[in-house]
Amino acid sequence: MAVSVSSPPSSFSLSSELFSSRRRDGPNFLSWSSSFPNIKLAADISIPSASSFALNQGLIVQAAWTRRSRSEAAKKPNRKSWKQRTDMYMRPFLLNVFFSKRFIHAKVMHRGTSKVISVATTNAKDLRNTLPSLTDNNACRVIGKLVAERSKEADVYAVAYELKKNERVEGRLAIILDTIQENGIIFV
Repeated sequence: MAVSVSSPPSSFSLSSELFSSRRRDGPNFLSWSSSFPNIKLAADISIPSASSFALNQGLIVQAAWTRRSRSEAAKKPNRKSWKQRTDMYMRPFLLNVFFSKRFIHAKVMHRGTSKVISVATTNAKDLRNTLPSLTDNNACRVIGKLVAERSKEADVYAVAYELKKNERVEGRLAIILDTIQENGIIFV
């Protein structure tokens, strides 16, 4: 069963005869179409009815839904925060301190290139043979002083230290950080 619905198209026409009855020698600023007296503009406008929409619905290509909902946008697991994206450029040198049962390791790294600027460890031959204990407070002061001196030799005078989860600045870590600060390195 075929149903055909047709509505007569409404049309209008614009011509220069509507705007001016005689041609002037000077420029006419009334409208754009009045500057072209011999050209007649016409346009056909057809308004579809509701029943013709139902017939042509199979011909309409619908765009895919591209915008994510708010709940999905809130769950961006791979999107880093502004601080995570800019911190590498704002504070490029990072101090890394590691305490094992037998040794203390500390190094200053460049975040962008992962280049090690300075490193000190109590596992080094010269410190292993000279220090009485490789993990006590005196060893922490020696490591802090060595890291600060080697960083200044590499022209690095400001470093950042980020606390790990559930870590506090106290004990041996506080001794290392204070010694580095006393030897001329600024913490940012």
